[in-house]
Amino acid sequence: MATTRAKFSCNSITKRKHWNVKEHEFNFDAEFTAVSSGSEEDKKFFAATPSGSIKISTIISDTFEVGKMYYIDFIPCD
Repeated sequence: MATTRAKFSCNSITKRKHWNVKEHEFNFDAEFTAVSSGSEEDKKFFAATPSGSIKISTIISDTFEVGKMYYIDFIPCD
C-alpha cells in the first residue's frame, strides 16, 4: 500500500485539565480540517486526498498553532 499525504489546517486548540494531574497539569486538544481551497497547492490536495477532520490531544502546549497548516502522512503499518 502507498503512503497518502494530506494537508490539514489547525482550527482550534482547547486547554483542559489532564486526567492525571499528578503527572501532567493540562491536555491540549487540537482540531484540524482538511484544506479545500486557498493556494494552488491546497486545491491539489483537496482534489487528491481525504477530506474530513482530525482531533489530536497532547500534553505539550506549543505542539500546534491555530491557523497553521500541517502535512499529515498516512502510512500503513505491518
